[in-house]
Amino acid sequence: MKDLEGIKILDFTHVQSGPTCTQLLAWFGADVIKVERPGVGDATRGQLRDIPDVDSLYFTMLNHNKRSVTLNSKSEKGKEILTKFIEECDVMVENFAPGALDRMGFPWERIQEINPRMIYASIKGFGPGAYEDCKVYENVAQCAGGAASTTGMLGSVPTVTGAQIGDSGTGLHLALGIVTALFHREKSGRGQRVTAAMQDGVLNLCRVKLRDQQRLASGALREYSQFGDGIPFGDATPRAGNDSGGGQPGRILRCKGWESDPDSYTYFITQAAVWGNICDVIGKPEWAEDEKFATPDARLPRLNEVFETIEAWTMTKTKFEVMEICNPLNIPVGPILSMKELAEDPSLRKTETVVEVDHPQRGSYLSVGCPIKLSDSVVEVERSPLLGEHTEEILQEVVGLSEDEIAEAKKAGAI
Repeated sequence: MKDLEGIKILDFTHVQSGPTCTQLLAWFGADVIKVERPGVGDATRGQLRDIPDVDSLYFTMLNHNKRSVTLNSKSEKGKEILTKFIEECDVMVENFAPGALDRMGFPWERIQEINPRMIYASIKGFGPGAYEDCKVYENVAQCAGGAASTTGMLGSVPTVTGAQIGDSGTGLHLALGIVTALFHREKSGRGQRVTAAMQDGVLNLCRVKLRDQQRLASGALREYSQFGDGIPFGDATPRAGNDSGGGQPGRILRCKGWESDPDSYTYFITQAAVWGNICDVIGKPEWAEDEKFATPDARLPRLNEVFETIEAWTMTKTKFEVMEICNPLNIPVGPILSMKELAEDPSLRKTETVVEVDHPQRGSYLSVGCPIKLSDSVVEVERSPLLGEHTEEILQEVVGLSEDEIAEAKKAGAI
């Protein structure tokens, strides 16, 4: 039995943030019914296509294990069918622009009237306040949530990260909220409203930078490179390049082959507990006892010298050789892995973190599998649905429409 088997989710989400949430729930066994516009579907079906006239990878990789039903929820007949869906489902998820469902005639109060056990979950760009009606995309969320202002090199422009922390990150937050609300319903018997704002989600993932904002009141952030460079701090958390965000200084360093390979780099952390091992590896055993380098506090003003010396050593090794030498000595390092290297990594294939999926139109493709592993619940990644592939099946099984009623709905343009 799947963990969420028996839970029906009415999925009105599109693009990335919402589909990330509902895909995760589908992987754990929920029956996710993706509601799409007849003849159009989720916009990402046609975005960034690599093969003409088939669903894009953008769509397929965010909509595994779901069923698709087409429904014109703005028509009167469509609203009747939507009402029946709300009566029968456990969760409704949407990431429309603010007020869209209200204008459709289905505000939270109406949904509660139809089904008091319904959990209504939403992703919006901002929470209540000055920006609550603003439309948000991934990079806007990163900028508004504190990620961009603290990412990049000191003195350079703010930078967004390649990780989709605004869209997918908020989707993961919402999934936790939905599961929590389902657990609460077991005790209360009632559904509730669950909201996740993208700005809030990004800020949650940037909490160490909010930590540093408060530390500035007590003086310079000594683990930041600019401290060793003698550059004064301002009144806001600065951009810190590739400095470690924790208490153990770290940087990205060049490795053998960096001149021709853009990813021949390693991340090297000078953890205090293994400083002696680091000194031995880089050929500076005397630093272990030298008062200018022996303690973390002594090293902070000299981090440039420390990492330049370490880099002189890493440049004689490949990024994988650095790992092979450092890991047995408990020195924390990690290679900069390209997407090509990750796609071909046998260990990720073995754990099904990277999976190969067959699709009836586009053939075989790679996708990210479920990142959460449960000992008693194996996730099987199934292909994304074709547009409206399960419409009749869902209308019969979930809503209870007869063949004649389905034909009537088609004639009325509701499905």
